[in-house]
Amino acid sequence: MQKTALPFQKSSLGIDLQTLRQSRDSWLLDGEIRQHSKATLENRRLILEKLLWFLDEKSYERCGLAELRQFLAYLGRSNDEGGRWGNPQVTRAALPSTVQTYYRHLRTFFAWMVTDDIIEVSPMDNLRTPIARADQIQPFTTKQIDQLLIAARQSNHAKRDEAIVLFLLDTGVRASELCGIKMGDIDLQSRRCTIHGKGNKSRSIYFGRGTSKAICQYLKATTRRQDDFLFVSDRGEDGPEPLTRSGLAQIIRRLGRVAEIEATRCSPHTFRHSFSIEFLRAGGIQFALMSLLGHTDLKMTARYVHLAQADVEHQHRQFSPVDRLKGRAR
Repeated sequence: MQKTALPFQKSSLGIDLQTLRQSRDSWLLDGEIRQHSKATLENRRLILEKLLWFLDEKSYERCGLAELRQFLAYLGRSNDEGGRWGNPQVTRAALPSTVQTYYRHLRTFFAWMVTDDIIEVSPMDNLRTPIARADQIQPFTTKQIDQLLIAARQSNHAKRDEAIVLFLLDTGVRASELCGIKMGDIDLQSRRCTIHGKGNKSRSIYFGRGTSKAICQYLKATTRRQDDFLFVSDRGEDGPEPLTRSGLAQIIRRLGRVAEIEATRCSPHTFRHSFSIEFLRAGGIQFALMSLLGHTDLKMTARYVHLAQADVEHQHRQFSPVDRLKGRAR
């Protein structure tokens, strides 16, 4: 029996966009059936939406190796004219780690299409993994935190933005984790919160009295149910909608611009760096930090340890008791 021709062959020009859209929906449904986390499914949906936007923007009729190379290159470039995704506020090149994340998800998607007999071979097979060197961890300084808090208190959503800044700094949660917090997850009296992190894994985090007070002030004029989200945007036809990762990133960038912070990247992830380093500087234990951050091993946490130890070395060189004897009468 002769095999029916597939929409993508080894020597073809790529898969047509209609098939790509249909496959996207099937892939997301497959992930839902397999119980992937909501964060994973949302990441996959957004990445494929961005790919389809790019293909439409470039008037490509098919998607193959050449188009995927162009797409990943587009991510890694700055977009000063018109901005990325047609958003004039998004002009910076994506981080190497972000490009690598896109690559991984796209590789998984096209491999699934091969397994599902939609295509014969994946165009990603001939694309090498982008290099993503470790981030240069640059935390906020105390002065920068003060500037961000001043900017938050002057914003149109002062109580919400102040509570967000303090919560990020006090807990080190990921952006997606903060956006996913519901009222039933947080206990302001005991100052603890249940976080639903990567891979549907839950963990407890804790925060101080100042953060608890700021959240109470933020919630003071509202009525929330247990299944309502803690942090919401001011958009939505039927009332406030849950804050999204991109919405949170825009808030932090805006506060950074108002605070005139240029030397440090203003992003939710920078708060994660800042929390981790301050936790260790204050004498926190590495294993406790690993648990609080939701890391599965010490490899990631070790980066913060090395930076904190470098800070201790700098402090000793600056305040060495013997070196400070120089100039004194002996």
